[in-house]
Amino acid sequence: MKPAKHQYTILKQICNHIPAHLVPKLARSFGVDKKARSFSPWSHVVSMLHVQIAHSLSLNDVADTLRNHSGVLTTIRGATPPSRNGLSHANRVRDPNMAQALFWDVLSHIQIKHPNFGLGHKYSGLPKRFSRAVYAVDSTTIQLVANCIDWAKHRRRKAAAKCHMQLNLQTFLPQFAIVKEASTHDSTEAYRLCLNLKSGEIAVFDKAYVDFTHLADLDKRDVFWVTRAKSNMKYHIVKQHTKPKSDIVYDALIELESPKSKKAYPQRLRLVMAYVEVNSVKKLMTFITNNMIWAPSSICDLYKCRWGVEVFFKQIKQTLQLGDFLGHSKNAILWQVWMALLAYVLIRYIGFLGKWKGSFSRLFTLLRGVLFSRLDAFSVMSLCGTARGSPRMIGCPQQAYLPGF
Repeated sequence: MKPAKHQYTILKQICNHIPAHLVPKLARSFGVDKKARSFSPWSHVVSMLHVQIAHSLSLNDVADTLRNHSGVLTTIRGATPPSRNGLSHANRVRDPNMAQALFWDVLSHIQIKHPNFGLGHKYSGLPKRFSRAVYAVDSTTIQLVANCIDWAKHRRRKAAAKCHMQLNLQTFLPQFAIVKEASTHDSTEAYRLCLNLKSGEIAVFDKAYVDFTHLADLDKRDVFWVTRAKSNMKYHIVKQHTKPKSDIVYDALIELESPKSKKAYPQRLRLVMAYVEVNSVKKLMTFITNNMIWAPSSICDLYKCRWGVEVFFKQIKQTLQLGDFLGHSKNAILWQVWMALLAYVLIRYIGFLGKWKGSFSRLFTLLRGVLFSRLDAFSVMSLCGTARGSPRMIGCPQQAYLPGF
């Protein structure tokens, strides 16, 4: 069977999930409409979505492809193809905060329309016994070209941007994000990343985000947190909390000894030392938390599910277009990163509506291959998904018989 025909192309079906009023509204709010002449803000958004989904390698690639499909492009709310210089200029001078606001508004619109969007995924390995909202906080480095980019100098011969992410592990969707140069330490962004967390929610992060002033603030707000202890952390044991069992080596209540750390966090902490399996090898790890009720095994499981954020970063960096950038200015980099996150959410949403059971990368390649075809996206998913039916039984082994061997 062939996928069912549709009056709209796949690209239009993706773009139609962006509310029609949203882009003009944001363009007026951020003053982008005043800088737009022949190349409208909506055409800019459609072009940058095409960059992500089609994996465009250069400005000429985008301009030539969209010019060849200008008739189809016009049907997407009157979008027009950009020139090479026009797209470059738009990425350089237009405010990337518009792209950021567009991403959050589209995500909010989808979640209001479908509150269960994202639930039931299979990526993070979150234990089912946790009914509270669990957020993983981490960052990923996006390599740039040092000799062209001065604003993001990271080391002597390197330049990089960094995306700090607060990921909802129950929906596997971003909850808060900061995109900036990679020259600052992760702990400097910890307070902003966790500012929106509410009482009773759980934050899980790596030791790079450990700042005891920030941890004390989370504790005052009744936000539970789990992280790894730094190797140079000085403390003394107050008492044993629970007896060692199985892979749990130690579970104790501690107090910090360093004057600066003790002043920032005077309360007691809970320290759990346990063997955790990493790549089929058990490693001894030390965790600290402000929760005194959970079983020590639950603390280990919570930290293990934090590694789900690495799966998210792998999905957006290896599937979407975040390896080659169309410009070297800060605005151009930010436009491309935020549009990559928007493309991720829209493709996940189409998979949700079509009840897709495969991986995100598989769905991405399916849609990319028929981007300008007039096919129904849901029929493409149903007919081009995983293989169906049982394997064919073979009556005899398929092996050549040679006399004497």
